[in-house]
Amino acid sequence: MRPAAGAATGDGPSANVAAMTRARSDAAAASAPGAAGANIPAEGADRILTIPNALSALRLAGVPVFLYLVLGPHADGWALLLLMASGVTDYLDGRLARMLGQASRLGALLDPLADRLYIATTLVALVIRGIVPLWLLIALAARDIILAGTIPLLRGMGYGPALPVHFLGKAATANLLYAFPFLLATTGHGWLATVSRPTAWAFVWWGSVLYWVAGVLYLQQVRQLLRLDDSARGRDHAAPAAPAG
Repeated sequence: MRPAAGAATGDGPSANVAAMTRARSDAAAASAPGAAGANIPAEGADRILTIPNALSALRLAGVPVFLYLVLGPHADGWALLLLMASGVTDYLDGRLARMLGQASRLGALLDPLADRLYIATTLVALVIRGIVPLWLLIALAARDIILAGTIPLLRGMGYGPALPVHFLGKAATANLLYAFPFLLATTGHGWLATVSRPTAWAFVWWGSVLYWVAGVLYLQQVRQLLRLDDSARGRDHAAPAAPAG
């Protein structure tokens, strides 16, 4: 998981709100007529052909392959290896983006998209196979559906389609992605299945709880941004018009 190009590194919810308001102000100033650097993106932000982007694209390409392995021939061993490889590339793309200075807008979209797709498709496949209950899929999907309702509000305020990911959101996603290989391992027999079962469900419970806690914090951030936006509009309306010169 990688940061967006130019994103702040603070993990707290309040830091995210402050960073977004600063980013919106900077973007408005940069795009003003006659502003220095108007309409010029941050260096490298619009790059497409980068190593981190290639790794994210590779992860996305693995989603249908994973579904086929789990739902078709029930090749759980190969599916398990694919999930592990996905986890490795998820770590590498963020690290390489920072090390090589290759953070980009496309990468900031591809990386969380790959995470969401793996979570969604893996849950659907595991529910169909009877490995996890349906209520788990509903509980996690409900959170994303609720947050999707904030997208028009964020766009209307000029903040883009999503808030920066904070630490709890990263931890929740990591726990869920760690849980899936162990859940697949429970379909076998012997000591590996026995050990994997409690480990898998520990990750599932921690990930699910953190997933919802992170969702509540995101909603609180949206509310803070709405208040700041209303206050800014009120100040704009209250400001006296400049006399005609």
